Amino acid sequence: MRISKVYTRSGDAGKTRLAGGQEVWKDSLRVEAYGTVDELNSVIGIARALNADQADGVKTKSTLEEHLRWIQNKLFDLGGILATAPGETFKNMPVVTADHVVRLERLIDACQEDLEPLKEFILPGGGTVSGFLHQARTICRRAERLCVSLSREEDVPAELVRFLNRLSDVLFVLARWVAKTQGEPEYLWERET
Repeated sequence: MRISKVYTRSGDAGKTRLAGGQEVWKDSLRVEAYGTVDELNSVIGIARALNADQADGVKTKSTLEEHLRWIQNKLFDLGGILATAPGETFKNMPVVTADHVVRLERLIDACQEDLEPLKEFILPGGGTVSGFLHQARTICRRAERLCVSLSREEDVPAELVRFLNRLSDVLFVLARWVAKTQGEPEYLWERET
């Protein structure tokens, strides 16, 4: 797809078009869902940029870059599917499959080998990269909730919801993994008794 013009003036009245041509309000649940996926992708982009600024000796730098770049590409696929009118298909339409969900599960398992089991909830933060990964996790959960709500009104492929569900787990584990491997603190929730 080539974008030759950023503005079209066609959205000035509060409507937009889905892939396939269906006109919808910009505050429709479908637009909210793919807009939130776009927001998630942007925060992951910040985490990638901050990760790229890490010293070259940081052992997790290239591994994290590889994972986050793949995740961003899959989020573009997922957003493209959500931005397509139900029932519409087009040549080279992106897909999100059960295999992509399995890839996320394998990533979780690999990272958890380096982590201690959780004994308490952790406070989001730690370092800069891990902090943005925690923020991405919360946006991912919101995207998942919006997709669930949308699926109650319109057709949404079930793998999209599964992918977002597993991705939020990945982002949580990656945040912990980055903090651990980069020597950043991990603060546990301190319950007042």
